[in-house]
Amino acid sequence: MIFLIISFAMMFVGMFISYRLKNKFKQYSLTPLVSNLSGAEIAQKMLRDYNIFDVKVICTEGMLTDHYNPTNKTVNLSNEVYYGRNAAAAAISAHECGHAVQHATAYSMLSLRSKMVPAQITSAKVLNILNMVFLFGGFLLFSRGGGGIMVPLLIVMVACNLVITLFALVTLPVEFDASKRALAWISEKHIVTPSEYDMSKDALKWAALTYLVAAIGAIANLLYYVSLLMGRRD
Repeated sequence: MIFLIISFAMMFVGMFISYRLKNKFKQYSLTPLVSNLSGAEIAQKMLRDYNIFDVKVICTEGMLTDHYNPTNKTVNLSNEVYYGRNAAAAAISAHECGHAVQHATAYSMLSLRSKMVPAQITSAKVLNILNMVFLFGGFLLFSRGGGGIMVPLLIVMVACNLVITLFALVTLPVEFDASKRALAWISEKHIVTPSEYDMSKDALKWAALTYLVAAIGAIANLLYYVSLLMGRRD
């Protein structure tokens, strides 16, 4: 019951933050930048300023699908950010370039996060399969005393949730650092005015909160399965 309450609470918090992030993006997209630079132009300028010439800035489909891909060294900006000339576009494009700067300078947490990606993907796939097992047969196994099967399954689920939790925790400093680099650069280079800077900072704050909620949710899931495992062993 406690787990269900926490899960629903985190779900609603996550939905609220996602809603607020989208609203903030729309709100800050209404005021054109005084510099009149597009997100793509800002990204290209930031990369040049950091002497990064092997990273491409490309436009990608979707809303708020912006990301940096260290595998092929591309800053992927959504259509609204790539062509946008506003505080929201400036913040997001500079943030993604912040990841490119992390990559170029061998930022330790980004390197660690990249190394964890295969394990995180595998763990997520395993959990999807085991969740289906629990959904369709887990309660029956519990009711019939199938502890011999359930304990190994729970051990695997705890291990997978541990990987996902560690990945979520490592992601936090990576995202916070990218935002810090982005805000420092757009201020130093006068890409935005003081009022536009405040908008950019607020937009990145709400974006960061999505990662924080994800990390808290991952911790809650991990603790839940640990409690189930300890209960079965008792």
